[in-house]
Amino acid sequence: MAANHFTNEFNQPLGAVVPDWTGGEFPPHQVMSGWGCRLEPLDPAQHGGSLWQAFSADDGAMWTYLTSGPFEDESALRAWLQQCAAKVDPQFYVIVDEPSGKALGLASYLRIDPAAGSIEVGWLHFSPAMQRTRLSTAAMALIMGRAFELGYRRYEWKCNDLNLPSRQAALRLGFRYEGTFRQARVDKGRSRDTAWFSVIDREWPALQGCFARWLANDNFDGAGGQRLRLSDLTAACRAQADQIP
Repeated sequence: MAANHFTNEFNQPLGAVVPDWTGGEFPPHQVMSGWGCRLEPLDPAQHGGSLWQAFSADDGAMWTYLTSGPFEDESALRAWLQQCAAKVDPQFYVIVDEPSGKALGLASYLRIDPAAGSIEVGWLHFSPAMQRTRLSTAAMALIMGRAFELGYRRYEWKCNDLNLPSRQAALRLGFRYEGTFRQARVDKGRSRDTAWFSVIDREWPALQGCFARWLANDNFDGAGGQRLRLSDLTAACRAQADQIP
């Protein structure tokens, strides 16, 4: 039997005791900032124009695996943003590049379950200007860090199983693949299998160090090229965690 399991008087296996568990805190809808990134509560009136401009640079590919979009015009996008902003769960944030002040993407918390200590990151809409950039990694580090600060024990990432860039992004950010739910839903008239990934609280301190090391200014040369790859850092964290009983 695994070292972190116990048995009761009936010789039935039980999970480890979670001392003084009172649950997580529902996320306050507040600004998060760091590394030149700001996550601001979605305000369609303030952010709609910038997001339309950023998303319009895409040829349509960014919407393939998303349940929303593409949008025909700015008015359609703003109408959808209004619906998003009115929700409590998902809780939407705009990803803003601090130096330029431009809103370049969206992210949200969803499936927020404080009593269970579980929360998911999703509704990720990264414009072409944000994809594969330091800004996108900073945004994910900030929103993940806030979740664990609020007392969550489990942080989830889910995506269409066919969405290879999203699967690779999850692994790069330190998530562990947990399996695929077959025929989990129908999106845009097509069957979708959903891949599940997670980070749990005991893994966060090491991952936090990985993010801080990768996002540090001295990890980038004069042309903005990275010296260390985040995927190498997080893979080492996973390997080290695997050695812990």
